[in-house]
Parts: sequence; structure tokens; C-alpha cells
Amino acid sequence: MTSILTNTSAMSALQTLRAIGSSLADTQDRVSSGFRVSEAADNVAYWSISTTMNSDNKAINAAKDALGVGAAKVDTAYAAMESAIDVVDEIKAKLVTATEESTDKDQINLEVEKLQEQLSAIAQAASFSGENWMVAADDASNTVVVDGFIRNSDGTVKVTTAEFKVASYAMFGTINAGVGEEGILGSVMSIALTSSSTTGDIQVFLDQVEAALSSLTDSGAALGALITRIDLQDDYAATLSDAIETGVSRLVDADMEEESAKLSALQTQQQLAIQSLSIANSSSQNILSLFQG
Repeated sequence: MTSILTNTSAMSALQTLRAIGSSLADTQDRVSSGFRVSEAADNVAYWSISTTMNSDNKAINAAKDALGVGAAKVDTAYAAMESAIDVVDEIKAKLVTATEESTDKDQINLEVEKLQEQLSAIAQAASFSGENWMVAADDASNTVVVDGFIRNSDGTVKVTTAEFKVASYAMFGTINAGVGEEGILGSVMSIALTSSSTTGDIQVFLDQVEAALSSLTDSGAALGALITRIDLQDDYAATLSDAIETGVSRLVDADMEEESAKLSALQTQQQLAIQSLSIANSSSQNILSLFQG
């Protein structure tokens, strides 16, 4: 039976065209955005996971940037420590030379003074971003640098830090009128040779230098360990960030080859649905021929 009031064929064709249009719009969104899950309505579980992991990844990258700042501070301090060790070695060599009775101790002392000035200059120059780990203030406490970002088992986030004992490892306690005082090199700065200095006096100075070298070595070792820790954490943060990004991509990114094939198929289906609707609409007009004489 054919009805001029209700065209069931046209209604069916229209429903098909609407469904194809909706699928085509979804596919076009995926092609244009690159995401198959771009909002919660697309897939609540995947969207929730990707949102949390993307947030964590941003925090990891921020921690990685902070690691870079920390690494620069440690590298600056380590460079100063290495230079100071070289200078103290020179002072040691001068003192050994002074043990020979025929040497001019006053001239050697002039060289030692210049080396002491160099130690003060090294410590003063070892500053990065307003922090100088080689000169500890009177109220100096341990300093920390960011070395990571973790998520605890209860879901809370935490930034981890590494510690450097500035009060224990600083070359000087203070810099007074350009001259370093106290700290692990304070005793070296008090060395002063005169023409009347005895072998025993020089031996005391050598003992002070050896003690200072030992402390410098300990400080350098602490800095070296911190550098290793930061470098390892920096590499791990980069690897972890890439892994998270890859994991999120697998959840929410669209397969562009698949979406391209779907788009072509849906466009063809849409054309066929339009043609089907046109045929269904024209069937009602054919009834007019039944009333023509």
C-alpha cells in the first residue's frame, strides 16, 4: 500500500542519512583533531586516565626543568671545588720548596699570598642564580635541589629533593673585604712564611694544607655524588615522560589511516543515502499518474 500521508521509505532513508551524518561528523572531528577521545563523553575511563597522566607529565617536565637549575648550581660549585684543589696543591708545593733552608721564604710567601687571593676569588665567583655554596653565611643551613617528582600510593604527588651540607662543605664561612675566612680553607688562609720560619713551622702549615685538601676532597665527593644523582634522575625523568606520553597516545589518539578509510566510506554511504531518500520522495509523486486519464 502506498500512502500520500506517510512515506515510510522516505522516513527510513532519512534515519539512515542522519545516522551516517552523525558518524561522518565524529570521524571528521577525529581527523581534524587527531584524537579519538577528546572529551569525557567519548570515553569516560580513557579521558580520566589521560587527563591525570597528562597532568603528571607536566609536573615531571617542570621537575626536569628544576633539575636543570639544580644541576647548574652543583656544576658551578664543583668547578670551584676543583679549582680550589689545584690552588691548594700549588700552596703545598710552595711549602715543600720552602723546607729547603737556602730558599727565599719571603719570596715564596708572596707567591702563597697570591694563591690565597685566588682561593678567595674562586669562592666569590662560585655563584649561580644568587646562591653560592662555597661561602656559607653565619646562619647557613643545608640547601636542597629538586631531583624528582613521584606519585605516592595514595594518589598524592610529591616533589623529591637532594641535600647538600653547605655549612660543612663550604670553602669559607664568610668573605671579609675580599678575603675568605673560616670554612674548610680558613686554616690555609692563615699560612704566612717569614725568613725566620723553621722547618717545624712549615710542617705545621703542611699539616693544615693536608687537612684542607682532605676536606676539599670530601666536599668534591659530595658534589660528585649529587651530580650523579641529578644526571640519573634527569635521564629517568626524560624516559618516564616519553613513556607516559606514549601510553596516553595509545588511549586517546586517533588511528589516522583507519579514520581516513572510514571517512571515505562514510562519504560514499552519505551519497547513496541521499540518492535513496530522493528515490523514496519521488515515489509519492508517481501516484499522480494513476489519476490521469
